[in-house]
Amino acid sequence: MGILHDDVVVVRQSENEGEPTVITVNCPDKTGLGCDLCRILLFFGLTIVRGDVSTDGKWCYIVFWVVPKPSIRWDTSKWELLKRRLVEACPSCSSAYGISYYRSELLSPNPPDVFLLKLFCYNRKGLLHDLTTVLCNLELNIKKVKVSTTPDGTVMNLFFVTDTRELLHTKKRQEETYEALEDVMHAAMMSCNIEKVGPEIAACCKASPSPPSAIIDDIFPLRDVQGASKCITSNNVSVIMDNSLSPAHTLVQIVCQDHKGLLYDIMRTLKDYNIQSSTILMLHFHDVSRFHTGASI
Repeated sequence: MGILHDDVVVVRQSENEGEPTVITVNCPDKTGLGCDLCRILLFFGLTIVRGDVSTDGKWCYIVFWVVPKPSIRWDTSKWELLKRRLVEACPSCSSAYGISYYRSELLSPNPPDVFLLKLFCYNRKGLLHDLTTVLCNLELNIKKVKVSTTPDGTVMNLFFVTDTRELLHTKKRQEETYEALEDVMHAAMMSCNIEKVGPEIAACCKASPSPPSAIIDDIFPLRDVQGASKCITSNNVSVIMDNSLSPAHTLVQIVCQDHKGLLYDIMRTLKDYNIQSSTILMLHFHDVSRFHTGASI
């Protein structure tokens, strides 16, 4: 007999401060399930203090004892969101018994609304790295970003984002975002505004199902130019550096599989090597991201 999806993941919050929260997962087994669940827990800022796994090869029972980081605020809605993400990572019961008692695709919400976050500020080293870190901590997914720097040092940041909590339309959630950005920017922030975009703009930011590579190459074709250094580390990753287009900047073009925190990882690497980005263009195509930046040392 199968189980209802409410019983697939059970979260029993700690009653006393300092004690761990117990999360149990009861579902069909699959290769890499433990890795997927741990990754979700870590993305939510939880520390796994203990774990227990039992499986017969078809069905598994996993228990996690987790503790939230003190710097992250937790409430009932965030625990519910965590539960939903864990359920989505679990295989359906049909994979074990041929009968579907729950299916993760039925639990998936409608496509999230896309919001435009417009931030004007003064430029400084590591600016985009710090901004993407804040948005990641706020659980805002960046669908597309456009950054422009003027000669006087003013930066216009346009982030097209979706909210994993689905609360960015509320005043409280927007104020929380403003405060988090102000804590990082301080006096450098000039203005900030969040607004929901129309369906036409949102359609450009949302993923289209597996676009042919010819379409992607037609937008930004990968081309070999004189003075460009091209490095391909795998069949799915391409990095091109071109010094021929500007006497002051290097064009860096990256094409790779998309993943959460991709823009943060790229900006973190540039910052570690003391490279400043002057212009950013990032395009997202379902599971492929194309990233262009004008960088200078």
